[in-house]
Amino acid sequence: MKKIISSLVATLAIASVSLNAADYYASVDGDKITKADVALVLQDPRIDFAKLPKNAQNQVLEQIINKKLLAKQAIKNGIENDSSYKDALSKMKQDLAFQVWQKNEIAKLKPSDSEIKKFYDGNKAKFVVPSTLKASHILLKEEAEAKNIIKQINKASNKQAKFTELAKTKSIGPTGKNGGKLGEFPANQMVPEFSTAAQNMTPGSYSKSPVKTQFGYHVIYLESKKLGKSLSFNEVKGNISQMLIGNAYNKKVKEVSDKLRKTAKIVIK
Repeated sequence: MKKIISSLVATLAIASVSLNAADYYASVDGDKITKADVALVLQDPRIDFAKLPKNAQNQVLEQIINKKLLAKQAIKNGIENDSSYKDALSKMKQDLAFQVWQKNEIAKLKPSDSEIKKFYDGNKAKFVVPSTLKASHILLKEEAEAKNIIKQINKASNKQAKFTELAKTKSIGPTGKNGGKLGEFPANQMVPEFSTAAQNMTPGSYSKSPVKTQFGYHVIYLESKKLGKSLSFNEVKGNISQMLIGNAYNKKVKEVSDKLRKTAKIVIK
């Protein structure tokens, strides 16, 4: 084992080829190290091996070389006769058979542009980006308290700063410590009374009278408002295609599985 490991650096130096080569990066006793081998080590399709620093590339290749050398040695030592190896290989073959079948079936299910367009035209309501609001609020238990807060904001020269100050000191809501900030949210996400009041406001303004909800009385400051829009066919075409493929695949799996279950002997313990 020490002999194998100590030879890694020398093997890499002898076997490595240009990292820009199209077919493989290195070889171990003629066994090529391909992009697929590298991808298994990186385990992240977003990582571009060619853009990694030279030392990082070498570390990846050394790891693969190490794996190939040890695997060859294990085979020489008779690992293929080991029962645990046979069990693992059998399971891997089953998984691989399923994955290849799955890939082949999905390849047959690509919907046509007309099918995608038909779904889009029949479900346009699903492809809408809702209007959003960005707001803060001060929540109070009594209406009189809310009215008093509004009076204080009315008198302030910097009304937004005053609103934030009062939210931190007076609001009984959980966002009070953050100046009452609710962030950006879909316009209809809040309780109806709050949503209606906020949508009728102008960005940069605050509610001039308390807004009553089941939680108490709110003073609202509206920071910004974004109108919703319908997504175009081209914007959602890819998503619709993937959804239709998924639906068709699930249907196919059920049909084939139901048929096979009729003749299979299944025992669940």
